[in-house]
Amino acid sequence: MRLLILGGTEFVGRAVTEDAVARGWEVTVFHRGHHAPPPGTAELLGDRTAEGGLAALDAAAPNAVAPDAVGGSGDGAYAWDLVVDTWSGAPSAVRDAARLLAGRARRYTYVSSRSVYADPVPAGLSEDGPVVAGASPDDGGDVPYALAKRGGELAVLDAFGDRALLARAGLIIGPWENIGRLPWWLTRIARGGPVLAPGTPELPLQYIDARDLARWLLDAAEAGLHGPYNLVSRPGHTTMGGLLDACVRATGSDAELRWTDTATILAAGVEPWSDLPVWLPPGELHDSLHQGDVGRAHAAGLHCRPVEETVADTWTWLCELGGVAPQRPDRPTVGLDPQTEAKLLAG
Repeated sequence: MRLLILGGTEFVGRAVTEDAVARGWEVTVFHRGHHAPPPGTAELLGDRTAEGGLAALDAAAPNAVAPDAVGGSGDGAYAWDLVVDTWSGAPSAVRDAARLLAGRARRYTYVSSRSVYADPVPAGLSEDGPVVAGASPDDGGDVPYALAKRGGELAVLDAFGDRALLARAGLIIGPWENIGRLPWWLTRIARGGPVLAPGTPELPLQYIDARDLARWLLDAAEAGLHGPYNLVSRPGHTTMGGLLDACVRATGSDAELRWTDTATILAAGVEPWSDLPVWLPPGELHDSLHQGDVGRAHAAGLHCRPVEETVADTWTWLCELGGVAPQRPDRPTVGLDPQTEAKLLAG
């Protein structure tokens, strides 16, 4: 298999690249050159947001099939068997790449998000649920995340039709995370002492390790799957207590988890999800994120490793970096202010 990964140097893209290389696939990484390409890959440089930024892709391989042959048998001599795209910015960047690659790649997998579903998102919503309105593949500026991801989906479907797979991921954690959610909990718990733990330890969580996501994406490409899939663990794969207990064990710290009721936390102005990463109090928002229907993906072979493995491997990776995780410049930093935590712990 010949894989073209658009990005491929950080988090989900990195996990996809490393899995593909381990399988013996021929991997080409197209990126801006801000990070070294993973070992064992070929490299193409370009900035997909700049005029002429896709020139390296255009020059790398001629069209094997006319772009208007979308939906055909796909028997042409494609340059790549699969494109994986994790883009989360302006949909026009996905549109331009997908149109260019329609005659050069057999299949296109777009890592989307369950955020594309229209609010309110009830518990148990499947891939058939209503999606956000107003998204366009032609949007070129700053657009809300949900509209950006849905616009990206529409762009890929327009160019690739039933050769497109839409991976609607939920919460993603694991090694190479550059958002900071699990790394924040690990570094906070590693410091030891009393640690503010939100709500109750029994609160169920639904997430996916980036490596499990990557493995399923590549398996799905080999199987010829297409269309939308909700990609996340089954509801209750772990709990908030299970996650934080795993952090205590992985770091070997003397941290003492102080479970604090939700009302007290919210009254102090603490923001769920951003101040206390991963956590959402019980209610509609929690159900929309942690109670999704994932039957389709699991029937198609999705397997999610235990939370202990994800946490331990993330801690090992973080320690290799000296305890400082990378941070995406387009995302805000997360984590609770130490003074606010101290006040809450003092009661």
